[in-house]
Amino acid sequence: MSSSGSQPEASAWSPFTQRAFALLWTATLISNIGTWMHDVGAGWLMTTLDPSPAVVTLVQAATTLPVFCFALLAGALADRLDKRRMLLAINICLLGVVSVLTLLVWAGAMTPVLLILFTLTIGTGAAFVAPAWQAIVPLLVPRAQLKPAIALNSMGINIARAIGPAVAGALIATVGLAAPFALNAASFLVIIGALLLWRPEPVTRPRHTGSLLSEMRTGLRHVRHNQPMRATAVRAMAFFVFASAYWSLLPLIARSVEGGGSTLYGLLMGLIGAGAVTGALLLPRLQAVASLDATVRIGTGGTALALLLMAVAQGPLALLPAAFLGGMAWIAVLTSFNVSAQTALPNWIRARGLSVFLMVFFGSMALGSILWGQIASYTSVPVALLIATGGLGLGLLVTRGLTVGLAEGLDLAPAALWPEAPVPAEGQADDQPAMVMVEYRISHEDRAAFVKRMRAVSKERMRNGATRWYVHQSVEDPGLWLETFHLPSWAEHLEQHARVSVSDMDLHRGLRELHEGPDAPVVRHFIGPRR
Repeated sequence: MSSSGSQPEASAWSPFTQRAFALLWTATLISNIGTWMHDVGAGWLMTTLDPSPAVVTLVQAATTLPVFCFALLAGALADRLDKRRMLLAINICLLGVVSVLTLLVWAGAMTPVLLILFTLTIGTGAAFVAPAWQAIVPLLVPRAQLKPAIALNSMGINIARAIGPAVAGALIATVGLAAPFALNAASFLVIIGALLLWRPEPVTRPRHTGSLLSEMRTGLRHVRHNQPMRATAVRAMAFFVFASAYWSLLPLIARSVEGGGSTLYGLLMGLIGAGAVTGALLLPRLQAVASLDATVRIGTGGTALALLLMAVAQGPLALLPAAFLGGMAWIAVLTSFNVSAQTALPNWIRARGLSVFLMVFFGSMALGSILWGQIASYTSVPVALLIATGGLGLGLLVTRGLTVGLAEGLDLAPAALWPEAPVPAEGQADDQPAMVMVEYRISHEDRAAFVKRMRAVSKERMRNGATRWYVHQSVEDPGLWLETFHLPSWAEHLEQHARVSVSDMDLHRGLRELHEGPDAPVVRHFIGPRR
């Protein structure tokens, strides 16, 4: 269902009034239950194949590392292709991979190397699913319902985390290690069926004339010059590297305490999920009195306390409240980062921008998993958890100047106010490099204000497609200033016209208020020879 039309009140449950959102949310919940069952099965299977901490934590690293490696390419593809068809194709492939894995586990033919290879393959599929899946959320709900829709998605993941691990632990103990993988394979049928039923309204996708590599570079440049997005990414990295400690070490925590085992592992994972669901239900009340940035700080403190409790726990009972608290804190931080990233990105770059956020998330989780496994091998699991606890506090201190949620008040809808670009002359083609030059007349008194506003405009040019930007003042005529910016192609400049948002136009109005003379600044366009 499109986001057009009337917009119902954005309560915590209002996205469920959108039929398409309700359908895909339910299917995703079932699929995520299968995924969490799979993850618990893989983690516990590795402890039976090789209980070394360095090897066990490789399962978590193999799950997250492919997203770091392939998310940007996946985001560029998602911005180019029909997202529904892309998601269908990938989920069908994943169904086949997980089915083969199930047969090998059932036959007792699995080895540590094979398990890591299958985990890498499934993680690669997840890497290509994630940007497209996150980018379709604004297509399912009106903008006013975007924040509760993101929160509901996070809550669905954590409902699955509460159900899946507990069921997986029971199945491993009663049926066998192959059971969680078999049910995960069946869950792919549900998500494939939902995608077949979903019939989104046709949308006009922008023309893409550059290569995938060029569009990936555009995505990176956009994030680099998008201050709200950059602040979100840095703060996320400072959190996830250290918060990954209890995710990667949890199988070892459950195995090492007296009376521990697969049942305790499933119970702890289930309690993390239950805590996250509880946190998601309480989150609207917290966000009514606290900003996204404050919510992240509160959640980081809760995560640090959960790590500390796990480090000093002497038995299973002491681990239970730590797991529940960890889940509550996790959902508060993760949802806040997701909302901050979604609101910082315009639609034309959404999948690529979100893929950068996913790279940060999964890259930090993969790095953390490897790091904490090595530290636990050389010291102990409690020592690794204590170091991670201190790291969370250090991360807050180092990134205190960066604010999460800066873009919540920005209007990133296309402004559609730029005049049409001139038609290239004979012999000039869309794929040739382009340069735009703008002439300004600035009085001596306004020069300092002009330069300051130009800095903001330069970031807008680079966010929306420029590769280089310059401003120069004439020596012979000091009142004359020239702004020039370069683009990979003339076609990219044409797309740039459609990318300028309402908030971007506010920057340009502020700049042109300083321009002297009755006419607007003179704009000239140039096309260079082919490289």
